[in-house]
Amino acid sequence: MRLHPEATVGLPVQEGDQRALKVLQAWNQIEERRIKVLPVAEAPPLQEKVTGNVKKALGIAFHADLRDLDRLEPWERFSRWMYEFQKCIKCYGCRNICPVCFCTECSLENADLVGTGRLPPEVPLFHLVRAVHMAGRCTDCGLCEEACPAEIPLRVLYRKVNEIVKEVFGYETGAGSNLSPLNFLGKEVTWNPNLYEREQVSFLK
Repeated sequence: MRLHPEATVGLPVQEGDQRALKVLQAWNQIEERRIKVLPVAEAPPLQEKVTGNVKKALGIAFHADLRDLDRLEPWERFSRWMYEFQKCIKCYGCRNICPVCFCTECSLENADLVGTGRLPPEVPLFHLVRAVHMAGRCTDCGLCEEACPAEIPLRVLYRKVNEIVKEVFGYETGAGSNLSPLNFLGKEVTWNPNLYEREQVSFLK
């Protein structure tokens, strides 16, 4: 599209891809007028990953119910996620395949945030940085989890951060054309302490 800025592009789209299109349109990554959606039949569902006994005992099950995780003691929830994160080999597969990852500069490659040349990456910073970026963006397409060679249950993690965004801000990813409330627009950020204090009070209730 950059080579032909006025061209209209035909895009084969399954029903589940519509949320990703809305996110990309909201972020001005694509122009709706230049996209011709070509509906295609849904692909067969991906084979559901089986949660082995070790993962059941120490980690987070694939497709885990968020309510079940919330009922765990904080120390156990933390321990289980740390078990999952320490398996990461920092291959960047989750980022590279994600349809809503489009930053020109990736914070996961910023040496001040994520140390370079270290395998495994610093735990849990790598995945916490990515989780923050997925909050309000993830459309739960499942590609990241499919690409992960370490079988980290990334969909569960991103469902949780999206759930928090929905509970706190009333924002649902891909449901409309608005940007995530966690992002700032414009070249300058205006600090409004009164607004911040109101939001903090609301959040703590």
